[in-house]
Amino acid sequence: MSAPEQTRGARDALEALRGEIGKAVVGQDAAVTGLVIALLCRGHVLLEGVPGTAKTLMVRALARSLELTTTRVQFTPDLMPGDVTGSMVYDARTAAFSFREGPVFTNLLLADEINRTPPKTQAALLEAMEERQVSVDGTTRPLPDPFLVAATQNPIEYEGTYPLPEAQLDRFLLKLTLPLPERDDEITVLRRHAEGFDPRDLAGAGVRPVAGADDLAAGRRAVAELRVEPDVLAYVVDVCRATRTSPSLAMGVSPRGATALLAAARAWAWLAGRDYVTPDDVKALARPALRHRVRLRAEAEMEGVTPDVVIDSVLAHTPVPR
Repeated sequence: MSAPEQTRGARDALEALRGEIGKAVVGQDAAVTGLVIALLCRGHVLLEGVPGTAKTLMVRALARSLELTTTRVQFTPDLMPGDVTGSMVYDARTAAFSFREGPVFTNLLLADEINRTPPKTQAALLEAMEERQVSVDGTTRPLPDPFLVAATQNPIEYEGTYPLPEAQLDRFLLKLTLPLPERDDEITVLRRHAEGFDPRDLAGAGVRPVAGADDLAAGRRAVAELRVEPDVLAYVVDVCRATRTSPSLAMGVSPRGATALLAAARAWAWLAGRDYVTPDDVKALARPALRHRVRLRAEAEMEGVTPDVVIDSVLAHTPVPR
């Protein structure tokens, strides 16, 4: 198979993911696309939504559709770093210590309610995300590839939580919001359950593998070769620099945020079937790529301003290249 044919095949396979995951999850196409973009960019995602919006089910369905392994960790105040990364365990039979892998040794890790665990455990996970390896007892152990962390946050409960500081939030490629379903979508969900749908039995729901690690690898190579014109690069920079002077923000987007926005826009453009990036691709990914990288001023929060509102305003006032 030629390289162009392999690339088209990989794109078709990854596009088929939405339909396959739709057999289990209703009305969250944007979040599914965001997860695929993160996989193509070797990034991680922060999922925010109230309980019951199918965050866990979506990650499990994605893993099955891609033939990848997945684990889930419920973050709690007493969770220790070793509970996530793994630790040395004494074996009485051999009178020696051996390494027992933690749940981070997987392809897709769902870190549920990451803001409920202390900073030390958060930092251990974020280090594994950044370095893609775990160091225990002087030995470095690489994590599987692909490797994606989907960390969830509950947007309405703050008591007893340890919010991620801005420097750690910046490590996530995208922040995806999972809204409550529309009325028709919610009726579809209930109808499926009335007809016997079991969220723990994805095979019974008809979810099957439609893509794999090879498709992801081919997609990553194609995204890396995507053409980006100088004026589009300048547009990304201008958008990010504009956030730093916004009167509503105490902190704007860092250069890391600009690189994240560019990477996500390239993956979006490739999924759309193009070999070049347009300003519209940048606009489409601006919210998920930047909303967690800015900090509102207190007075702006009191007035009901949100990061998305500020980003929309920045996009509206930043000249678009022709």
